[in-house]
Amino acid sequence: MFRLFNKNKTFDPLGTDMHCHLLPGVDDGSSNIGETINCLKTLYSVGFKKIYFTPHFQAHYPNNEDDIKHRFAELKKAIAKEDANNMPEVAEVAGEYRFDDKFARIPGTDNVLTLPGKRLLCEFSLHFNDFAPLPFFEEYIKMGYKLILAHPERYPYLNIHSEQIMKMKQMGIAFQVNILSLNGFYGKSAMKKGFEYIEHGMSEYLGTDTHNMRYGKALLQTAENKQVQKMLKNHRFQNSEI
Repeated sequence: MFRLFNKNKTFDPLGTDMHCHLLPGVDDGSSNIGETINCLKTLYSVGFKKIYFTPHFQAHYPNNEDDIKHRFAELKKAIAKEDANNMPEVAEVAGEYRFDDKFARIPGTDNVLTLPGKRLLCEFSLHFNDFAPLPFFEEYIKMGYKLILAHPERYPYLNIHSEQIMKMKQMGIAFQVNILSLNGFYGKSAMKKGFEYIEHGMSEYLGTDTHNMRYGKALLQTAENKQVQKMLKNHRFQNSEI
């Protein structure tokens, strides 16, 4: 049986979770406010003090930024009724933008939701390497955005030594490894690559990518993982700067 609130503060050195899908009913994440609150309490129990919501923006979930901001404001009202001693700070809403040929926007014509410091969380398709986003990245960088690529370890067509990865790092694009990858949640390949990115100093951020309590329970298990605990002692990340 899972001890949902066992106060194992493994992720206290990170402080901030900058990637989760806990805005109810907008994508493949949390389905209701109750589930969101349970997930937030779980995040707090393992050491996260501040949370940024990052709903999907992609062809399958063509969310509207203004609607997302309205939903987030309503959610914060509900969260404010909870005991603050068991909850992290719910900071702001940003987005996880999929840069692919079905959704890529023209830089300068959109109203993207960013993390503080104009940090823009983006992702690719998890299955198809059918888009070359580097010129598109360059346009956003010219406009002052700081790009963060979500979960590079999960793209089966990319590895740490691939040409695309090397070019992205040369461009100054930061990487965010999913914490659950490090406990095998997405399979052995993602776990291996996740640790490789960290050990080679190529992951500036860690994120939970929490969707629901299945992820929450997996996060509790990951907090007990000795290899993950050792990694957090030996490597520094930029989460606390957000």
